Amino acid sequence: MKSCRTECGITPEQPEPASSAAKDPGHINSVFIITEMDCPTEEQLIRSKLATLSDISAIEFNLMRRQLTVSHAAPALEDIIAALKSIGFNPQQHTQSSVSATPAPKQALWPLIVAGIAATGAEILDWTIGGLHWGVIALTLVVLATVGLPVLKKGWTAIRNGNLNINALMTIAVTGALFIGHWPEAAMVTFLFALAEWIESKSLDRARYAIHSVLELAPETALILVDDQWQSRPADTVAIGSRVRLQPGERVPLDGSVVSGNSTVNQAPITGESLPVEKSIGSPLFAGSVNMQGALEYVTTATRDNSTLARIIHAVEEAQVSRAPTQRFIDRFAKVYTPLVVGIACLVAIVPPLLFGGLWADWLYKALVLLVIACPCALVISTPVAVVSALTQAARHGILIKGGVFLEQGKTLTTIAFDKTGTLTHGTPVLTQTLLLNDPEHNAQHLAASLATRSDHPVSQALASAFLEQPERCSEVDDFQALLGRGSSGLINGTRYYLGNHRLIEELNLCSDALEAQLEVLEKQGQSVVMLTDEQRVLACFAVADTVREQAADAIAQLHQLGIHSVMLSGDNQHTANAIAAQVGIEHAIGDMLPEDKLKYVQQLQSNAQQVVGMVGDGINDAPALAQANISFAMAAAGSDSAVEAANIALMDADLGKIPQFIRLSQRTGTILKQNISFAIAIKLLFLVLAISGQASMWMAVFADLGASLLVILNSLRLLKQRF
Repeated sequence: MKSCRTECGITPEQPEPASSAAKDPGHINSVFIITEMDCPTEEQLIRSKLATLSDISAIEFNLMRRQLTVSHAAPALEDIIAALKSIGFNPQQHTQSSVSATPAPKQALWPLIVAGIAATGAEILDWTIGGLHWGVIALTLVVLATVGLPVLKKGWTAIRNGNLNINALMTIAVTGALFIGHWPEAAMVTFLFALAEWIESKSLDRARYAIHSVLELAPETALILVDDQWQSRPADTVAIGSRVRLQPGERVPLDGSVVSGNSTVNQAPITGESLPVEKSIGSPLFAGSVNMQGALEYVTTATRDNSTLARIIHAVEEAQVSRAPTQRFIDRFAKVYTPLVVGIACLVAIVPPLLFGGLWADWLYKALVLLVIACPCALVISTPVAVVSALTQAARHGILIKGGVFLEQGKTLTTIAFDKTGTLTHGTPVLTQTLLLNDPEHNAQHLAASLATRSDHPVSQALASAFLEQPERCSEVDDFQALLGRGSSGLINGTRYYLGNHRLIEELNLCSDALEAQLEVLEKQGQSVVMLTDEQRVLACFAVADTVREQAADAIAQLHQLGIHSVMLSGDNQHTANAIAAQVGIEHAIGDMLPEDKLKYVQQLQSNAQQVVGMVGDGINDAPALAQANISFAMAAAGSDSAVEAANIALMDADLGKIPQFIRLSQRTGTILKQNISFAIAIKLLFLVLAISGQASMWMAVFADLGASLLVILNSLRLLKQRF
């Protein structure tokens, strides 16, 4: 496997992982697995080569999964495969994308061992005997034969295609060293470069595949009911709607819904929850979680490739492919830095001998050392390894970050706006009081229940649950209308009734001073009030109350400690908003807000250039504000396709404490990136000076580059151990 050292060439700035271009309707998509492709250098080489072909409308890369998707006319398939093979790749065509990354073939270790012994022997012979001894030449050829040929082959391929990547630079440096008689240097440089690639590939694989270890938590088989008999079947062959049996201590093989039994389940791999969750009939189960106590039977709701676990891994992979702002800056820097240093190397090789009588061999050697230094390896890999490690660690704790840009931006948040219902509260209010005002026939509860059953709003559901002990008493509702942000209305037995909040009653001009006083008392207690009216009068008031999430107050306190302001945007009345805000410690609360009001408020905050605004919500009514915010957080996204897709940050459970955890991770990642970049630049500048002054040898430059690269990798991998 080739490591990300090959990012060290001139790398084009990459777009976010969306469609590369508009695809022609008549074109087909071909997916290729290319095990040799895992860094932007290969991407640039492939883009350059495929650009010479006609009948290609779009090219998409997923480097983390080593997949290339090409949209093309059907006859162009053979030309595409031939073009990829001509630049040293072995494409394997697949009909569709796989869920997990494709591992590169394992490399044998013995060639590296043989090359190390031979390179060391060549250096010892050169020190003891001196001169270009035949033994030095033989040992150098052994090094080139065992580990050098692949690099030289890739290097010449890159040079032919006009790419100054690390393989090209190393090929020029090694060839030049052989040309001027520095055979021991050529041997040691080749060995050290091969060693660097091997060590880095092992280190980078830890970050690249860390998230995939989670996928292995889901068992390969499932015990399903077939023709009234329980049979073990491969999990990837089980269809949706199959009945699965789960014994205590077993892992859940597929997503589903419990149909029999009671138990507690540890679903930490999915949601990051530290405590087991009670499961009963109707409860969701997630693949990879562990059944702790009782036996369960459940019906599958997703295939193995589309489970919540698989979607999490896919989302993390897509986030890893996207390039964070720091990474895009480094790519632009490398585009200038690499050719600049190559140009300096050419001047070092030519100017002193021509103008000042310097020895050609001495200055050519210094130029070759500069070529080795020209590769900004440690600098280029400093960002992606850190970002991948942080994304993976966050996913392990139930925080799904949709891209490096949001990971980096998290530390800059200044204000976070919270929805109330379902976000700060459980979203399941219960009926607390009923006030019958104008109900001589004692029919108000029945009428309210009839309207409430037609709505999915939590307050309506509370009324429906309270009044529908006898569902058959529910009346038929005609011309039902959902009044966004206000309530609902419908015709019952020919009479128009309304079930809505204070705003709706005001709009209907049915609010009296006495009613206002009653509402104020209830609302100051933190209760939401909905009223049933006909077109002439208010018939009844129903007070419902929601309960605050256990972690809400602590999460808000942590955010304030981090210097982040909090605001609550609620569709409930101002009194209720104030009461809930006081319970959890929110600094500012605004009630009576429609979805468009929430959107406008977020825009108002963003009008201040110093403000970076986050929005936390769980419902469709929060969608406009979530889309407008700099970073959006979706609550309890486990099992929800739309939430995982729409939000920038998906909290897989309802733990608000994950928001300050995310911000601390963002801050830690920013610190790691600064450390990596500072160290990498310092090493390059130091050896640039040493090379020009003649104090650095070629193998010393490779060794220093190896050390710097390993240090930034190991520093980045610390994020995999980040404590929340």
